[in-house]
Amino acid sequence: MKAVACQTSLREVLRWARGTLLAVGVAMIAYCGLSWIDASSFQQRARDEMNYRLHAASTAPRGARLASSDAADAMAPGEVIGSIEIPRLGLLAAIAEGTDTTTLRRAVGHIRGTGLPGHAENVGLAGHRDTFFRPLKDVRQNDIITLTTLGGKFNYRVVSTRVVVPTETSVLDSGGTESLTLVTCHPFFYVGSAPDRFIVKAERID
Repeated sequence: MKAVACQTSLREVLRWARGTLLAVGVAMIAYCGLSWIDASSFQQRARDEMNYRLHAASTAPRGARLASSDAADAMAPGEVIGSIEIPRLGLLAAIAEGTDTTTLRRAVGHIRGTGLPGHAENVGLAGHRDTFFRPLKDVRQNDIITLTTLGGKFNYRVVSTRVVVPTETSVLDSGGTESLTLVTCHPFFYVGSAPDRFIVKAERID
């Protein structure tokens, strides 16, 4: 009698476990789907917004179109700055201000406190290794990176890559030259919260 009761209880536990796992799986798939839709929608809005602003800026005086490096501090989190493209890797994504959770889910984030293209400063951009910056796993020296903002198009050439610990913030220091630093988590295929950061350094070219 006791054995029958134990078997019944075990079946109920297994049934409950299967139901719970199924519900969790469905919820995760739904979350991923909604996140993808949200990111895709933001990218499209960002492209439309930049096209509109670029068209409007094309008739403005040059001085009004090129934002100063201090302008980034006044930008709201999630505000569209421009786009990043690495043709060889097929990477093309909108850049938005900030590195908060929502912004990085929707776009490549401009690291607050770093420079903007067109000035003798280091532009810092961050992106998730499993979304926008996944192609960086194949980046090579001399790859060309193009940033497009209201100030125009700015080309950079990759000069080096390295892996650092998250506390190594010196990679964002400005050396008084026009440079670009891309930051993402590493290893690229790590399960869970990756322990290191993958750094791509690039320098402005004409």
